Amino acid sequence: MSVFDAAVVIGVIDKVATVRGTTDLRSRDTDARIFITRGPNRPVGFPVLLEYRNCFNMARAGQTQWLLSWLAAVSLLFNLSLSTEIGPRASWPNGPLITSGRWIQDTTGASVTYVGVNWPAASESMIPEGLQYQSISSIVTKIKSLGMNAIRLTYAIEMIDQYYENGEKDITMQKAFIEALGQTNGTAIYNKVIANNPSFNATTTRLQVFDAVAAECAKQEIYVHLDNHISKAEWCCSPFDGNSWFGDTYFDGKTWSNLMSMSLRNELRIPLSNVQLVNSYGWEDWYKYVQQGANAINSANPDLLIFLSGLDSDKDLSAIVQGTALTPGKSTFNRDDFKGYGGNKLVLELHVYENILGTPSSNCSVVTEQLFSTGFQTLNNSQATQFPLIVTEFGFPQNATTNKDPYASCLLDYFPEQHIGWMIWSIGGSYYIRQGSQDFDEEWGLVSHDWSSWRSPGFVNDLLIPAVQASTTSTNSSGNSNENDDPPAAKPSNKASSASTLSQNQAGMTLMMGFLAAIFLGSYSYVAWEFDTLYGEQFNSSEFTTIDTTLSSSGNMSNAGSEEYS
Repeated sequence: MSVFDAAVVIGVIDKVATVRGTTDLRSRDTDARIFITRGPNRPVGFPVLLEYRNCFNMARAGQTQWLLSWLAAVSLLFNLSLSTEIGPRASWPNGPLITSGRWIQDTTGASVTYVGVNWPAASESMIPEGLQYQSISSIVTKIKSLGMNAIRLTYAIEMIDQYYENGEKDITMQKAFIEALGQTNGTAIYNKVIANNPSFNATTTRLQVFDAVAAECAKQEIYVHLDNHISKAEWCCSPFDGNSWFGDTYFDGKTWSNLMSMSLRNELRIPLSNVQLVNSYGWEDWYKYVQQGANAINSANPDLLIFLSGLDSDKDLSAIVQGTALTPGKSTFNRDDFKGYGGNKLVLELHVYENILGTPSSNCSVVTEQLFSTGFQTLNNSQATQFPLIVTEFGFPQNATTNKDPYASCLLDYFPEQHIGWMIWSIGGSYYIRQGSQDFDEEWGLVSHDWSSWRSPGFVNDLLIPAVQASTTSTNSSGNSNENDDPPAAKPSNKASSASTLSQNQAGMTLMMGFLAAIFLGSYSYVAWEFDTLYGEQFNSSEFTTIDTTLSSSGNMSNAGSEEYS
């Protein structure tokens, strides 16, 4: 089944700016078009309804037969309670997710905190990285071993455009590698990928690889966040790459069971490659296009959370969280403009990269004050500007001293304290190709070049895993929020209550039923003994048959007849 069979894959584009003398990659003419696919949403995670009927007739049954029937019923009920106990686990991911104030919640009312890693898949091959070195299952297992529960899976709009331009048929993985890496190297990489992932073959498409990643993540209970990373498939990001802003040169799934959210656009930034667009770069145009994109996503799939990124490569959410004017205009962000979902489907995402263009402050207070003003303020704002916040990108060069980096320590202490979600950049130790260099080494990758081991075990063990554990476990840290600071716990609901109630009370229920049955059985035995003693000799079996038939014909005993008692 293709990723498009019942899915949503999003790409936002702007109109062709013929006045600026450039041609859009796809020659679109809409202000903002959302590439969506048609198909029913198929939410999963609903507990299986087990039905059973245990019918037995006690009329004229012997005491032993009656007892065995009762024990069978109790055994069935007890086993049913044991099987129902796994209901909450079987119902993962308890979607769709919603937002409530600063929290993301599942259908049980429990808080969900995304804690995960970026998995790049938006480079020239448009295939998730690393598969020439490891299988999908081994990579996902490595992510899960950290205790993480989410991946941010990137994609390029170019892949979606090619799908439509090819008559809604995706190209094969083999062809994609050859086009990106050349005939010789592309074929060699393809052969390595199918050797590590034997379920793939010459007919496997790029989108089927995305399917396989999502399926393995679902198997290991990892949420998938699909990120609209870039338009033209290549390394991101630069203000000169033509992917920066609405109207720039190239700026134009299947609803996986664990696809919980999607982003509108990665790292919006000033379009220095197109001076005619520079003046349009600002909050006012941002708001216009964000509304169009968010409306389209919600119309296509109302279950999904929608992540909104800010300006300055998503390092600035200030106008949203501070409620200031969306310059150069005078209006402000209003969730009511997102009709029908603004109150429970919008999430803010922030990128934290003060360590890219220099050395960040070693004073953690300075770092956190800056984070507060650019986005974290939303956590303790009034209802109008309070949203869940997820840091969808941050990271550090992975080496022998990363675990001693004060900036890394600051962020990985601060994020759990604030009860926010976060996804580190990145899992990948290498790229098929990056900026023209094949088999490019990623020094920021958590894993080694061949994706087999941790690049910086000290960082993983000393900082990363403790931060994951702290973020996925409720704490009493006050953080910035003055109200409703602790994550909400699961609430009783029809969906989960049957499982939890049975599992908690199954022993008591069984004992009580046994006690009542013993009383009933004792009474029944005594009455039967008295009846036998006093009247047993006065009635024969034919007379009982006559009585039964009479009762049946008079309507006082349904389904009682000669076949049952002969």
